[in-house]
Amino acid sequence: MSAVSTLPAAQRRTSFLGSTIPPSEHIVSAISLRDEWVRHGLCTEPSDRPTTEAAVTELYRLVGAPEPEFVWVPSPSAAPHAAAELGLDPESWWPRAAHRLPPSGRIAALLSASRYRMDARIGPGHDPWRDQLRMAQIRIQSAEALARNGARIEVILDVAVRNSLRTTLFDGVATAVRTLVPHAARDALGIPWYGQQEAHRIGYYDAFRRAGIAAFRHDDLALLDVQSALAQSTGWWWALGQVCVMAERPTTLHTEPTPNSRHNEQRLHQSDGPALGFLDGTEVFVHHGTIVPEWVVLDPTAERIGNERNIEIRRCAIERLGWDAYLDQAQLTLVGEADDPGNPGSALQLYDSPSEWGRGSRVLLAVNGSVERDGQRRRYGLDVPYWIDNPVDAAGWTYGLSGAQYAQLVRRT
Repeated sequence: MSAVSTLPAAQRRTSFLGSTIPPSEHIVSAISLRDEWVRHGLCTEPSDRPTTEAAVTELYRLVGAPEPEFVWVPSPSAAPHAAAELGLDPESWWPRAAHRLPPSGRIAALLSASRYRMDARIGPGHDPWRDQLRMAQIRIQSAEALARNGARIEVILDVAVRNSLRTTLFDGVATAVRTLVPHAARDALGIPWYGQQEAHRIGYYDAFRRAGIAAFRHDDLALLDVQSALAQSTGWWWALGQVCVMAERPTTLHTEPTPNSRHNEQRLHQSDGPALGFLDGTEVFVHHGTIVPEWVVLDPTAERIGNERNIEIRRCAIERLGWDAYLDQAQLTLVGEADDPGNPGSALQLYDSPSEWGRGSRVLLAVNGSVERDGQRRRYGLDVPYWIDNPVDAAGWTYGLSGAQYAQLVRRT
């Protein structure tokens, strides 16, 4: 499989890295490529099996392994059963006497070494986790603002491309898919390759290459092409000796823009069905990015909410049902009500928690100080200690303030 030719500017050693004034056209191009990789990572079309099998076969060739056989399954959750039926495990077939890693381990080492070399070409500023505080501060800025403020182009692409893709595809979608494969089964299968969700790695280097920002070695470009072909053609897969188990892509995948995001981050969400689903009927329900049981989306009730011990699931279920309906069904006792001094025009309401939750807390119902995308202000509930009986004191407690201090706020968010 030959490498795709790069743009002419990428043929020379990069002259933009480390620059305090990154060329705007290169940033625009890189961000366009990021959005292209988001689409690949969220694709629900059937796998392109010939392309997939050719790419995996090339990886096997590159690590010195014979061409594998392929077994296709309808979803990642079906992979453990298929592997068990065939008697496969990560080290099956590979001769232990050879003192060599099985194909899965050798592929991992090959890809890791390639990323290390490409990172070295990009420069010392590539690591988004080197300075957590600094990166947290600049992630809230747009790419254009970062460029105006003199950020290096590798830092901009860290934030606007790599971190954005990771948040959407790896932290979001891949995490949801992972819930479909029991932990013990994941261990038995060994290293999973995430297929289209590998775009969070591939898209970053591809943006440097195709936007003409950095030049990589020929062998790394060729390997990047193989990985790109896989991410654009299939879902999860496992290299189990001489047999590869290949899972189809999802048939259902619903997302929404992540609130207040600057770099096209998406999160899973579907208000009336599964956010993620596969051919065999396996599915995951997600409420605004939080993985929840099916009942939260399809049939939330005050009784089920009262019996739920997980605070986040309770919160999602109440939001799905609606606070007015929940308060009516649960018949919570109103402890007190007051105008919200931190959010003029809105009220604070303090309720006793349902008896099923124990005596450890009360619920403060407030209105968000910020307007949502739809122009509305969301109502939300906060757990506060049961001994607080004044809504303003309860609101202050959530900020680490007294009620009197909270009442002096000009406006909260």
